[in-house]
Amino acid sequence: HVQLVESGGGSVQAGGPLTLTCTFSGDGHERYVIVWFRQPPGKEREGVALMDRNTNTEYRGSVKGRFTISDSAGLNGVVLQMNNLKPEDTAIYTCAAGPHYYGFGAEYYPNWGRGTQVTVS
Repeated sequence: HVQLVESGGGSVQAGGPLTLTCTFSGDGHERYVIVWFRQPPGKEREGVALMDRNTNTEYRGSVKGRFTISDSAGLNGVVLQMNNLKPEDTAIYTCAAGPHYYGFGAEYYPNWGRGTQVTVS
């Protein structure tokens, strides 16, 4: 049974960077489509960045050019590098994974971490 654990959240000033990591246990991350979702306070969950099993990536429009999702084989997971953070990036960030590609359709991914808080002020 695969388990996902996020790390790296915290508080940062606007314009600053933050790096999140989603680490897998119980299986190799390369077998999964991996998606970062976020839920801003009082708002619906939204997809942020995705990496498929061929390491192709997709991004939400508002984070393109600022966020980068990349493979981290050494950690058996993925890294979400977030640069030039804005207050509107404040959210709980959660990684999810599944064996098949469903874009940013959260309901289709069966494996989820617990999330990590990112606060930009």
